[in-house]
Amino acid sequence: MPLMDRKPTGLLLLRAPILLYRARAGWLLGHRFVYVAHRGRRTGARREVVVEVVCYLPAAPEIAVVAAWGHHSDWYLNLKAGPALEVRISTQVWRCPDHRFLGAAETIELLCSYQRAHPRVWKRLAPMLGLPPDPQNTDLGAVHALVFTPSSSADHS
Repeated sequence: MPLMDRKPTGLLLLRAPILLYRARAGWLLGHRFVYVAHRGRRTGARREVVVEVVCYLPAAPEIAVVAAWGHHSDWYLNLKAGPALEVRISTQVWRCPDHRFLGAAETIELLCSYQRAHPRVWKRLAPMLGLPPDPQNTDLGAVHALVFTPSSSADHS
């Protein structure tokens, strides 16, 4: 069972990265975090979240992320229901980006790559997500990953 089995609520600290992106200071977070704007699946209201980037490929360009609370993450459920409105990483803005949900094999490959690139972070992060030290031995029941790419028909800067 993950150590963090409930989503945090009401913590201003968790909202601080959103405020940085709103102030056009997302470059301070580099390529480790991505801002995602989307519509609420029930209300239709604009929602915002900043999540850690698991893999960033600037040449593609492509941004991979993992839903920390799996299918319980509101932003993940909102993206299942409809497209993202905007993605920001560092100084880049992608309006109406495309996204695709990864299958189990791709998610394991993504997690293994992350573990190799960031072994100390993985050592702390894996237990919080309820994952074993070796992502190859992962039951992906609660792990959901997706990849953002710029829309070929939209303006991005």
